[in-house]
Amino acid sequence: MLLDTRPRSSHLFRSIPFIVLVAFAIRLIVVAIVYPDQLDPRRDHWPFGYETGRIARSIASGEGFANPLFEKTGPTAWMTPLYPYLVAAVFKTTGTYTKSSALILLALNSLFSALTCIPIFLMARESFGEKTAVWSGWAWAFFPYAIYLSVDWIWETCLTTLLLSLLFLISLRLEHSTKLTSWTGFGLLWGVTALSNPTVLCLLPFLVGWACYRLHQRGLPWSLQASLAILVLVIVVTPWFVRNYQTFHQFIPFRQQIWLAMHVGNNGDTSHWDPGGAHPSTNVVEEQQYNRLGETNDMTEKRREVTGFISSHPAWYVWMTFRRFVFTWTGFWSFSREYLKSEPTDPGNIVMSMILLVLMLVGLRRAVKERNATAFLYASSLVVFPLVYYISFTQMPYRHPIDPLIVILATYGAMSWLSGWKKKKLATDGVASMA
Repeated sequence: MLLDTRPRSSHLFRSIPFIVLVAFAIRLIVVAIVYPDQLDPRRDHWPFGYETGRIARSIASGEGFANPLFEKTGPTAWMTPLYPYLVAAVFKTTGTYTKSSALILLALNSLFSALTCIPIFLMARESFGEKTAVWSGWAWAFFPYAIYLSVDWIWETCLTTLLLSLLFLISLRLEHSTKLTSWTGFGLLWGVTALSNPTVLCLLPFLVGWACYRLHQRGLPWSLQASLAILVLVIVVTPWFVRNYQTFHQFIPFRQQIWLAMHVGNNGDTSHWDPGGAHPSTNVVEEQQYNRLGETNDMTEKRREVTGFISSHPAWYVWMTFRRFVFTWTGFWSFSREYLKSEPTDPGNIVMSMILLVLMLVGLRRAVKERNATAFLYASSLVVFPLVYYISFTQMPYRHPIDPLIVILATYGAMSWLSGWKKKKLATDGVASMA
């Protein structure tokens, strides 16, 4: 019988549960330091979850899915229901806008973020091997964006990131499976994820299509499987569609906030990536208009305003779309003194973003060069997911659901570069010794 003589520390380093535990511990330590930021009472505790917190408070107080801003404006379709109901459940249990609620919600976000190490590890192992998987898991455990967003923002971001990572992982696994139960679960997960953040649906054709194509290449059935997954997805989200129709008397598939986002990002103000003066939470005139018109009519007005502005400023809109593209991948918006006064950490963030971008491109290039079958899936996800934010309005957190893919590719790129450097060094040393 062969004995494994590798040191125990090596086993621990490669252990997924250990990586998750370390990631969770790191996030909880930071939560203990920064959680008081959520308890700022200004504007009736607005910083505690913003619109999510407001809707959750309304649910917990028995007023339903309503009131996303400061007044009691009635039912809303501002966002999809999954995360607000989760926050409402915590409010119902431990109190609205309390210290206990803040700690529980930030701990849950930290748990979602730490658990994302698992699909990252498995995705990387499926695509690029065991070594890349281990280092990708550790990279996520210490990834600054993942830590920051889990400990400082009560929003659906970390939950959506975990769910989308699971969808990507299952897509990789389904290329080998025609089991209807597996595809049913796949459709169920798509439905749940869409109710967290419907933007992920832009990847549905690519993830499902890739799995179907791989089955087709093997001569295996795929059409019934894909149809079943889509049917289950539709069944899961339909109750929310029905609720919106009954409430607003018009078809609102997921949420109707898109025109507000378009207005915020495309109103002529280029001083900041988040020009707060166009949002009803920061502009009294916009808030009064929202309260007066009601949500549906206000969104109709925003659509009229933004389409009119874009049609009369097409060159400006193209330029702003390009700026949002650059900002999404590099963190750069402006180096003006006034801007940096409001965003003093931007220079460091730009350096980190650029390093990550270069390593990601190195990893993707290597995957393509090696004809890795999963390269298309990574590339298409990175290209397609941010498109809606380029044309509307973006923040660095909006990219976070695809950050696991970026981390995996960047890790693969770093290991590729390091391997090439070592080979060159050995070759150089060998020539030197022969001389």
